[in-house]
Amino acid sequence: MDDIIFGKNSVLEALESGEREINKILISKNLHSDAKLNKIKELAQRKGVVFQFVAKEKFAPYAEFNHQGVIAQIAPIEYMDLDEFLEMPHQNDSLIILDGIEDSHNLGAIIRTAVCAGVSAIIIPSRRSVQVNSVVEKTSAGAINHIPIIKVNSLTSAVEKLKNSNWWIIATDASAKDNYYDIKYNDMNFAIIMGAEHAGVSKSLLKSSDFTVKIPMLKDFNSLNVSNALAIIIFEAVRQKLTEKKFTK
Repeated sequence: MDDIIFGKNSVLEALESGEREINKILISKNLHSDAKLNKIKELAQRKGVVFQFVAKEKFAPYAEFNHQGVIAQIAPIEYMDLDEFLEMPHQNDSLIILDGIEDSHNLGAIIRTAVCAGVSAIIIPSRRSVQVNSVVEKTSAGAINHIPIIKVNSLTSAVEKLKNSNWWIIATDASAKDNYYDIKYNDMNFAIIMGAEHAGVSKSLLKSSDFTVKIPMLKDFNSLNVSNALAIIIFEAVRQKLTEKKFTK
């Protein structure tokens, strides 16, 4: 069964990346042409992708989404196997492990941040977590096509596999003693565990982690969104990597 992606940016990115098979693009007859829409039609024609102009009533089932008058029927995402990922060569690489993220917008934003930061893959659990859906696809602004998503039955087992393959595990916890910038990320392959919006990282995963870190707050008001918190931490790793390259030339 096809997935649905919404909006000009998401459809255009899917066409440009070529990572996913697009079966059909629906465009509202009432939609005025602009640069992005013209590019969508041009790429679709070049790649042999069918596009149809349809009445706006066809978009009624998707009224809750900001579809911008453009919808594409696309092949479902193919999840990567963890063992397959671990067989690849890795040197100073990064992973993100998501422990029970429930909000589709958060997952999409995390995927977008991860791609920008050069993260190697994202691991999600097969249960008690949001899966990749149309909202995730749109929120990621096409980034979903540029990073492997690994789905596992047990995060605890996945963490053990990673540790046995010389990956270091860094869990986030508001009560941790160490701050996120105390870690030397460049010295290792590392995976950052981000917890659910309200529950945080589970106790079993905290126990299995090599490090636990927090983002220090100047006010006693712990309200950072999980995607924002991840961006702060992962771009500290990027900063360290770029700084090291600057001084080792």
